[in-house]
Order: sequence, then C-alpha cells, then structure tokens
Amino acid sequence: MLTEPILYSFRRCPYAMRARMALLVSGTACEIREVMLRDKPAEMLAASPKGTVPVLVLADGSVIDESIDVMRWALARNDPEGWLAGDDAALIAANDGPFKHHLDRYKYPERHGSDPLAHRAEGTALLAALEARLANQPYLCGSRRTLADASIMPFVRQFAAVDHDWFAAQQLPALRGWLAAWIASPLFERTMVNRPQWRAGDPPVLLG
Repeated sequence: MLTEPILYSFRRCPYAMRARMALLVSGTACEIREVMLRDKPAEMLAASPKGTVPVLVLADGSVIDESIDVMRWALARNDPEGWLAGDDAALIAANDGPFKHHLDRYKYPERHGSDPLAHRAEGTALLAALEARLANQPYLCGSRRTLADASIMPFVRQFAAVDHDWFAAQQLPALRGWLAAWIASPLFERTMVNRPQWRAGDPPVLLG
C-alpha cells in the first residue's frame, strides 16, 4: 500500500499543469514523478496504458488519469479557495474540445498538415468569448479564481506563446491581463518548478 498518492507529470504539458495547480491549492500531499514523454516509465504505463499525463495513483492503488478528474478529486477532498464553485463544465469543455483542436493545429501544423493561420483565427474567435467575460470581472466565473480559470489558463498560455508579438497586438486586453496575473502568481511558480526526470529507485520528491 502506498502512503501518499503518486503523480506522474510532465512540466510543460497543460493538462499536467492544471492537475498540479489543483493538487497544490488543495494542499494534497503527493509524490511527483517528472517523466519524459519520449521515455515513459514502465510504472506509469502499468498504471495507465494510454501513456498520457497526468496519472495519479492513489494510496489504495486506484488510478485517475484524466486531468480534470484529478482536479475535481483533489478539490472534493479540500477546497480552501472555493474552486469548485467555478466548475463551469460547458466552458471547460469548449476549451478542451474546440479550442484545443485549433491550438494543436496552430502550434503544430507539420503534425496535422494544417493551415496554422486559419486555426489561429478560429482559436482567437473562441478567446473572444473569454475576453467578453473578463471585461467585467477579474476571473472567468466572478471575483475570484476557480476551477474554470485553472483549467483553461495553461492552454491560453500555450496559444499566446506560439507568437508573443502577434498575441500582444490582439484586441484581448482583459485576457492578457488575466493570463499575466496567473503566470506571475505564487501558485503558478510552485506549479512550474523544474525537476529532473524520475527514474525507478529515485528517492521520493513531494509536490510542493
């Protein structure tokens, strides 16, 4: 029996980022194992054969291998900031579905045989809906950050990073301010700590 959950994670993966943020804000103690996606450890694949991160192995051996489920599990145990009050399933689904589709084809056109500028335009149109929300409130669901913000921010960050200068010139001032505040937050700094690749036999490293 494990004493603490084990999180298999990859620092730059937006799905893993949002899982780490929820685990951190909930105060969930867990071991973190930083993996390389081109060199996935057998232990992770045994827990979740689909081979994507994050993978959370609980103390009883059960496995949660969808990032949004990791977030909801952690926050159901402890939610000191009230993140679950902003569990806007439709908004998160729009991010994880249509926006992620266009993001991938904008960022990685060589993988998808896509027109990156066409997908950039489609992604920007979807971001306009977030801009409209943020024009009148500091966070997507009101006056405080919640699950919706943490779920969506890593993907907006990735979209913005493809071409910083172009993104800075778009009519998305509220969204840019929201993104900048998230990136500068102590929570995100803790989320993005650099760790060496985990190898079997390494001593445990706690997330935190």
